[in-house]
Amino acid sequence: MASITTEAQLDDLQNDPERLKDYIRGVVAESASGVEETIKSAVGDAVSASGIAAKRLPQSDESAALADVEPGITKGSWLGGDTLGRGSSLSEAKGLNGQFKHFGEFLQKIHPMVQQRAGMDARLKVLGEGQGDQGGFLVPEQFTTNIMALALENAVVRPRAFVMPMAAPTVTIPSVRSTTHASNVFGGVQAYWTPEHGTITASEPSFSRIVLNAKKLTLYTSASNELLADSAVGLEALLSRMYAEAISYFEDDGFINGSGAGDPIGILNANALVTVAKETGQAAATIVSANIDKMWSRLLPQSKANAIWLVHPDTFPQLAALSRTVGTGGSAVFVSNMASNAPASIYGRPIIESEKCQTLGTAGDIFLVDLSYYVVGDRQAVTMAASPHVRFQQDEMVWRMTSRIDGKPWIDSALTPRNGSNTLSAFVNLATRS
Repeated sequence: MASITTEAQLDDLQNDPERLKDYIRGVVAESASGVEETIKSAVGDAVSASGIAAKRLPQSDESAALADVEPGITKGSWLGGDTLGRGSSLSEAKGLNGQFKHFGEFLQKIHPMVQQRAGMDARLKVLGEGQGDQGGFLVPEQFTTNIMALALENAVVRPRAFVMPMAAPTVTIPSVRSTTHASNVFGGVQAYWTPEHGTITASEPSFSRIVLNAKKLTLYTSASNELLADSAVGLEALLSRMYAEAISYFEDDGFINGSGAGDPIGILNANALVTVAKETGQAAATIVSANIDKMWSRLLPQSKANAIWLVHPDTFPQLAALSRTVGTGGSAVFVSNMASNAPASIYGRPIIESEKCQTLGTAGDIFLVDLSYYVVGDRQAVTMAASPHVRFQQDEMVWRMTSRIDGKPWIDSALTPRNGSNTLSAFVNLATRS
């Protein structure tokens, strides 16, 4: 390939974009290794003088021809608008509006080896004084939104809960303590029938508070450097699915089973949980129609239009076999015709299966809950850090994703009704049957 030695040759290339592209392709073919450096040294002057902005050749195909170039475009960086590398400015990043082409490109840019070679990408927002695996990077909103949207599609608690942002690691929410309606409401408010000229009796509510303390939820995974280098788009799909499902899975597990010691207070361990006793003589690991009836009777009346049945998949055979005695015989109450889909509700409220519930026969295998009485606090946006050092001998890249959340029931105890002694709650459970 002849080099450009005269100004006339340079003018010819400037005036003939097709020849310029042919020249660039020839240079690439002669030197597959170090393709960016070779092209830059060979035709950099021609590109700058002609006001042509080139697009960077994809690293995954160094033998491919350079992408189309267009005359008349304002002179720009050799790296163009697809990738920001060493010497890239914040103004260039602003021009791209902080966007990455896909999640795989973002994962590549936080790789320390990529940063060492090409410099810090201006689109990355560093979260601390350190960089890379020391400080971490805020996941761009375009990907955070996608991840959280995918997670919410499979989540049980979060889409139905009261979700509020946390402006500090600890947030206090005022509430009214109401444990009984036997003589008053709202923890002390009492209305009186007062005769004319009678003395009005004062009453006031009893206040309480809900304290949310941010808990850290972390996700950790690794992938080979070959996978990262060879198929960024495939890696995007893989990690997006992994992180989305993991966020959904472990949030639900905490919101359902958490103890409150380093994790949320789950429904199963809530002070407001009402537990319905098993029937006299009831066999182990069974569910009978009387259990369902009594659970329904212990749900707050105002929650019956909003509640769901949250059950373990193991409970289905028992629910399908539910029956009622009628005279000397009986009838099925749940499934009467296997030719159609099984009913998806009990007493008109949807049945949602989750493996995070406890196994059949154990307390927590079937819940009747109004999740609008459960509070989820979001403290920190999802962040991601990457390190090539942890699994250096395996030639693998490691990623860590972190979020900070908390969750607990809005009410701190069951409610004694105006008349009767059986307490009511937004959270109802069936006792162990063993």
